[in-house]
Amino acid sequence: MITPVEPATALTTGQAAARLTKFTVVDVRSPGEYAGGHLPGAHNVPLERLDEAAEALAAASARGPLLLVCASGNRSTKGCARLAARGVGAATLEGGTHAWAAAGHPVERAAGARTPWPMDRQVRLAAGSLVAAGFVAGRFWRPAHWLSGAIGAGLVFSGLTGTCGMASALARLPHNRPGGSVPFEETLARLAA
Repeated sequence: MITPVEPATALTTGQAAARLTKFTVVDVRSPGEYAGGHLPGAHNVPLERLDEAAEALAAASARGPLLLVCASGNRSTKGCARLAARGVGAATLEGGTHAWAAAGHPVERAAGARTPWPMDRQVRLAAGSLVAAGFVAGRFWRPAHWLSGAIGAGLVFSGLTGTCGMASALARLPHNRPGGSVPFEETLARLAA
């Protein structure tokens, strides 16, 4: 039986920087976002793959504390809650990598990596485009209005559940999967070792 742990501790950038070498840092953003800039030494485990990595993260947390990071702190807080339910404790970084970089702390980038748009911006662009296309097409072919309705329903579902199927689909696009990134299986092996 898994014993849940306490909710995540939120650390300020100063607190995290002072103890960064003591943490196993896990960035829960998409590989493209991660390549655009991450905390030094961070491992990339996208939030949608966190359950697959739970065993490796439990092994890493047995060696020392975990620090989950994302762009703003929202996804890492969700990740901490998911790990806590599995009995794995982790802290989160208040304000995420945006706050980290704004405080003047170092950020690592993959060589030659271009920074893709943040995932929430990509979702807004895709959803807005599909709604607009459904509206315009609906002027000429009435059933096309259902496209706008389906996207709207998906956004409502996303807001209620905190999950986003569109973000998961967009994360698989080539521009969100930079070349030269560490394969997920290798990241798991590094965390478990």
